[in-house]
Amino acid sequence: MKLVKLLEKLEYSCLKGDVNTEITSLIYDSRKVDLGSVFVCISGAVVDGHNFIPEVIGKGAKAIIVEKDVAVEEDVTIIRVKDSRLALAFMSAAYFDYPASKIKTIGITGTKGKTTTTYMVRSILEGAGIKTGLIGTIEAIIGDEVIPANNTTPESYILQEYFSKMVEAGCESVVMEVSSQGLMLNRVAGFTFDFGIFTNLEPDHIGPNEHKDFEEYAYCKGLLFKNCKVGIANLDDRNVWKVLDGHTCKLETYGISEKADLRAVDVDLHSMQGSLGVKYKVEGLMNFDVTINVPGRFSVYNSLTSIAICRHFNIPVEVIREALSVVKVKGRLEPVAVSDHFTMMIDYAHNAMSLESLLTTLKEYNPKRLVCMFGCGGNRSKLRRYEMGEISSRLADLTVVTSDNPRNEEPQDILDDIIIGVKKSTGDYVTIIDRKQAIRYCIENAKEGDVIILAGKGHEDYQEIKGVKYKMDERDLIKEVLIELKNEGIKVI
Repeated sequence: MKLVKLLEKLEYSCLKGDVNTEITSLIYDSRKVDLGSVFVCISGAVVDGHNFIPEVIGKGAKAIIVEKDVAVEEDVTIIRVKDSRLALAFMSAAYFDYPASKIKTIGITGTKGKTTTTYMVRSILEGAGIKTGLIGTIEAIIGDEVIPANNTTPESYILQEYFSKMVEAGCESVVMEVSSQGLMLNRVAGFTFDFGIFTNLEPDHIGPNEHKDFEEYAYCKGLLFKNCKVGIANLDDRNVWKVLDGHTCKLETYGISEKADLRAVDVDLHSMQGSLGVKYKVEGLMNFDVTINVPGRFSVYNSLTSIAICRHFNIPVEVIREALSVVKVKGRLEPVAVSDHFTMMIDYAHNAMSLESLLTTLKEYNPKRLVCMFGCGGNRSKLRRYEMGEISSRLADLTVVTSDNPRNEEPQDILDDIIIGVKKSTGDYVTIIDRKQAIRYCIENAKEGDVIILAGKGHEDYQEIKGVKYKMDERDLIKEVLIELKNEGIKVI
């Protein structure tokens, strides 16, 4: 492939060499450079790719993309661009022959709800026979291939590679989570989304290595709506117009508001045989009844978002209803079948905001008791431990404090910090360091009508201790506990 082909949609200047240079690979990690590569120098928060120019030339790189002044004497082509991350995105799209133009692309952004909504959308589309790829916080799904995720939104080269593989696998569409970091760092540049979706916006991801303030966070979310054909937005969110400011797309809205184009009315929280869910009616652009076996008012929003998207694929109402009735997302209010007499669920809530939202949601179902089992990660803020302990003690009837990922800290020290917060409110509590034994305690002492939430691990299937990740999946632990109780002749209600 000629270098000029990769540069065809970029503004650039050739400082040295020839744009018609033949290149063999597009690389942004100096360790992967080999003979004939074009290397893109990314100025990262920790590492600057420009510092590796002598090394990549030594490995045989034929061309280098820079955004800073560099002095290079060797016989290589040097291309100067304004923004090398943006250049990487456009070059990656060209390198894989613009795969996003060959499938319908759906990008979902927002503080909460992205993960669940992507799975709901995929469930509906697949149920309608539309083969759909998925890219998100938990994993990427390409046909039968499942790839664990490192970032919510992968680097632009990896994203375009995934798109290309999806096209090869026969996918007709892809639904993906689009993080504010992904937008800010141009990971989703180089193509235009068919659909851009806004779920909600709350103060989050603000700090030294993320966004400097809430205004920047909102602005970055809004970039999606300057890079999509159709925007679909939650009209009920108080920050919706801040995010949509300057949008260039056709716009549709959804929500409970009477002004929304697609509305949820007659919302009913229901509970039966150890399962929690919601029912409501859709009005406006579509009209039908919906039942979902995922609890909480935010499940109304997640499912309504999915309906607003899938409406554009002309999917029969019955297919949408069926897909939503069976959808389940790993580690996101995931029900685990233990008993018809109480409810047990697994959720990823691992900070104060998400735990408060989770427990508030579950309290709306008026359980006999709300039992919250959680721990906190090691090498993280003690403030988080105090806050989570206080929130659980205030909202749950019983808090079971256990170990999460202790990392390099002593588990007992972490539990002691959590208890400081727990004691600031009035809920009962017990401490059981071993997570499996904590789960056993919850099951063995469950009462009729209890709702038990195992918080913090969610989709994770490991426990990190002293730098080593040990296999530990709460679903497996629950199965082991049930077998042990059965063997010991202890009956679960």
